Amino acid sequence: MVNYLLKKSYQLKNLKEIEFKDLWGDNGVFTTMWIFGSPPRILFFKDHINNLIKSTKAYSILKPSIRSDILKLIEENIDTKIKYNHLLRVAVNKNTLSISLRKRIKPKLNFNLELVNLKRQKPEFKNLKYKEILKHLSKLDNSKSDIGLCYNKKILETGTSNILLVKNKKIFSPINKFYKGITYKFFKSKIKKIIKKDILISSLNEFDEIILIGSGKGIASINTINQINWKRKEFTIYNRLLKHYNSAINKCPKYK
Repeated sequence: MVNYLLKKSYQLKNLKEIEFKDLWGDNGVFTTMWIFGSPPRILFFKDHINNLIKSTKAYSILKPSIRSDILKLIEENIDTKIKYNHLLRVAVNKNTLSISLRKRIKPKLNFNLELVNLKRQKPEFKNLKYKEILKHLSKLDNSKSDIGLCYNKKILETGTSNILLVKNKKIFSPINKFYKGITYKFFKSKIKKIIKKDILISSLNEFDEIILIGSGKGIASINTINQINWKRKEFTIYNRLLKHYNSAINKCPKYK
């Protein structure tokens, strides 16, 4: 059960507040951003909003004022006096715009990845077809586990994050069929070379590190994949990426 600090929904046509709907399973899109500190800051805010607006067009959510509407409702619902460490989610379909805030959970060092045979629908967009993923995640302690989405004997991403794998200090990423998140794009801009290849489940034991990246977890190092007896061998690349991430946090401007 999600504990919300805030949850509100609005009619898209006139921004009139209505009963809250999380919109999971609907034909629409969303973004999740990390809001932190006091006064609040939102990491990669412009990138998240730009990506969300781009996605609304692909889903024929064509209200001309959609960008200004989203920005207006975010501003109305953020209290500059609160010290945040939360995930700000904005979801939208053709009729409704929903905003929610929930506590951001820090991943623990003994983090386990559980492999499941599941892939995201239309992974080129952050769409709301998430019910199967959420069903799996609801059974886990999200501070110390996530699900690895696998399809055709390959791992693609996790239920909450993109995935990077390290072998002999080289960084690998799946080729396609996964959602390329804002945090993934940030690290891609900082890393000289990410080698794209199909990551077979049968090859996972070859890797020294497996790293999760995304708004929800920031950057997390997987400790184990119990199903295949994989265990983390080192933190070298994780520590390098963490420096980039911390630098982005320090440079992040105040929200308002």
